Amino acid sequence: MLLSDTLKQLLNILADGEFHSGTELAQQLAISRSAIWKQLQALEDLGVDLIAITGKGYRLQQPLQLLNQQTVISQLSPVTQTLVQQLEIHDVIDSTNRHLLEQARQGAASGTVCVAEYQTAGRGRRGRQWVSPFGHNLYLSILWHYQDGPASIAGLSLALGVAVVRALKQLGIEEVGLKWPNDIYCQQRKLAGILVEVSGESSGPCHAVIGLGLNFYLSPQQAETIEQAWIDIASVLGENAHQHRNHLLALLLNQLMPVIAEFESKGLSYFVDEWRSYDCLKGQAASLYIGENRFDGTIVGIDDNGLIQLADEKGQIRSYASGEVSFRAS
Repeated sequence: MLLSDTLKQLLNILADGEFHSGTELAQQLAISRSAIWKQLQALEDLGVDLIAITGKGYRLQQPLQLLNQQTVISQLSPVTQTLVQQLEIHDVIDSTNRHLLEQARQGAASGTVCVAEYQTAGRGRRGRQWVSPFGHNLYLSILWHYQDGPASIAGLSLALGVAVVRALKQLGIEEVGLKWPNDIYCQQRKLAGILVEVSGESSGPCHAVIGLGLNFYLSPQQAETIEQAWIDIASVLGENAHQHRNHLLALLLNQLMPVIAEFESKGLSYFVDEWRSYDCLKGQAASLYIGENRFDGTIVGIDDNGLIQLADEKGQIRSYASGEVSFRAS
């Protein structure tokens, strides 16, 4: 779904976060005041937080930077430019992952990238909703075809976590860590999540759609439904964080694309030591939930196959391939 040109022009005017009167907006867009009101209502329907003050006009609660294809492409490394076959930027979409899964069925090439300003049905692990306000976060999915089946890319999500941490550090964000298996944490709170969906033959060609949701800015109201401790880029970098949105997307692609393209040949072993250096659970008391079963202990880390290791009260260490880890941030 595309926003109307008028709505996009209005967003670009309001993106600075300053007040603009209804008269000023009407003049700039060459439409009536009543039409401006309808456009502002359409923005609110997308979850855009607006502030209206009589005598001052309208402004966004938080300034934003809309995604721009040319801006992003201009910051891609030569290697990444060869790997990205297509960069789609959608105004509104149900889910970037769902879109690329459908594109894969229609024969889309490896390196097809889908980004959205707004998701109506964003998903996290185990089908959870991913809170997706318009224009403030990053919703990114990448399609890649592999030749040797799902087993050949076991542990891919761990390697992708390493790539995301690298990009965030390039942006100057420290205190970044990884929570097994697919979460990126900052200051002991969730900043981003990875969702990898694989389809294809068990021992033949398959394709993976790699989804990344990253919090750039969440208002308290938008975050009310989030059931865990969270953080956003704005909390870390301050009020001008929105100015880095296109830049961070380029940094992420520069780190993610080579990892995705080379993983089948390199394997998880190439990334394990670096992943361990970012492990934010190691040494913490935690509970691992697998279905209805709960296992309590202390996180030891991950083994060479990417399985999480948990030491029970007797010091016995067991490895687990799946599960949901719950821990209390110190």
